Amino acid sequence: MKKPFLLIAILFTLQVFSQSPKGYWYGAANVKLRNTYSNYLVELILEHDKNNVKGVLNYFFKNTYRSIPVRGTYNSNTRLVYISNIPVSYYGSFYNRDVDCAMNLQATLRVSQVNSVLKGSFLSKPEYKYTCPEILFTLTLSTDSLKQDSIIQAIKILKETFQVWRPSETDTLATVTIQPRNVVNYVVSNQYKEREKVVADELIVESDTLKVDFYDNGEIDGDSISVFYNDKLIAFNRMLSTRSVHFEIPLDSTKEINEITMFADNLGSIPPNTALMIVNDGKKRYELRLTSNLEKSATIRIKKKKVDSKPKK
Repeated sequence: MKKPFLLIAILFTLQVFSQSPKGYWYGAANVKLRNTYSNYLVELILEHDKNNVKGVLNYFFKNTYRSIPVRGTYNSNTRLVYISNIPVSYYGSFYNRDVDCAMNLQATLRVSQVNSVLKGSFLSKPEYKYTCPEILFTLTLSTDSLKQDSIIQAIKILKETFQVWRPSETDTLATVTIQPRNVVNYVVSNQYKEREKVVADELIVESDTLKVDFYDNGEIDGDSISVFYNDKLIAFNRMLSTRSVHFEIPLDSTKEINEITMFADNLGSIPPNTALMIVNDGKKRYELRLTSNLEKSATIRIKKKKVDSKPKK
């Protein structure tokens, strides 16, 4: 009599495991409008603990790449995953001006012998449903991700190997440039004010515009940063990897000293948060290794080289 009960218990355990949203999910998302072909490429890495889920949402849209930590709920009876208040790039955004829509993710887990999918949509608040229309998606589970033990491990291994969008070696930096305009994220901006700025280096440059690139320094361990220019937020939640996060920054001529600050969104799996920062003024190339944590933010001070106005004899 024990064997049938044991078999039932095993089958029940397997069924429960197969109905977990844990893992690495990927696919495309599309705006629900006629004659609109605005595609988002989406990755969702989730861990599941009872009625809660947490992880990382990555998506690529036009020239914008976003990586956002997320937390939400999972109802095992309805198989519904719900994550609220996700900043999603507005489908009508211009290439050099990105506007966010605050949206909620709702997706139902569907399991079959062929595959497992999360089918659902990003939904805006009712008062903004015409401005920010529904974005439909179907995300497929990568079976390899079931072998991972944690979100950070999934980021380290799967992010570089299975990422949705991978630029080729011929892609130019201009195609992944982040415009140095002020962006709004009240949480990051408030945390920034509470941390100490530590001057890591000072540069004297000759150009009015700098090319700045951030890379993960060493092993890819899930480090995410936000970047401030003269205490103004210009990018947030940018995942560091072997691909650069690239800026072209015009110096403020009204200031004697300009500052670029690296704010740590997290510490990755190997604290602290470290980055290789490369600054190019057209004549010289500087390689700087920055370290930030949850108490201090690394800052680079930049001065424009003064031109000798005296005529040569």
